Amino acid sequence: MSDDKLVDYVNDELYWDPKVDNEAIAVSADDGKVTLRGTVSSYREKLEAKKAAERVYGVKSVENKLEVQLMDGGKREDADLRGDVLQALMLDSLVPKTVDATVDDGLVTLTGTADWQYQRDEAEFIAGNVPGVIAVFDEISLKPSPSATDVKHSIKEAFKRNAKLDADELTVTTSNGTATIEGVVSSWAEHDEAVAAAWFSPGVNDVDDQIVVAY
Repeated sequence: MSDDKLVDYVNDELYWDPKVDNEAIAVSADDGKVTLRGTVSSYREKLEAKKAAERVYGVKSVENKLEVQLMDGGKREDADLRGDVLQALMLDSLVPKTVDATVDDGLVTLTGTADWQYQRDEAEFIAGNVPGVIAVFDEISLKPSPSATDVKHSIKEAFKRNAKLDADELTVTTSNGTATIEGVVSSWAEHDEAVAAAWFSPGVNDVDDQIVVAY
């Protein structure tokens, strides 16, 4: 597929997604590598735009250079914004009480500890939905798991169980809590499934994603 055709497809997907206003988004492509530029009205919309681009067949990677430009009256005092972020985190049962947040000029930094990666992901998702947030930086640390045994075997078995993955195309190596995933997949959806499966394994504190999306 030519880069021009890929740009057309990404633009069409952005237009198709009701969560994204594509009027101020410019798309470029270079050998399947897509870059998004322009402005959006919220941090959540910035993330949704990247997801939409990754859904398009032929996209190898997405560089998200979109800037969050709050609507008139959307900018908020940091203290008020932090209060709303902490309230939202507290009300979500998936976010541990050990997570804290600071705010500087609309930029939210999450700190503290969690047992699982999904808890970090949930905290980032919840914080990013609060009106007035421009960006979220996730600095939450994962606690070491005392129950971890054969991490590599556990991840490989998870790959085999997953109907969306071709386990034979992926290799796993582990060292000191870091799982390195290598191989080739045919879509970003398959890529995300593999990374998520690796994070679910007890004892994984980091995932080194070396997966290549090829068509």
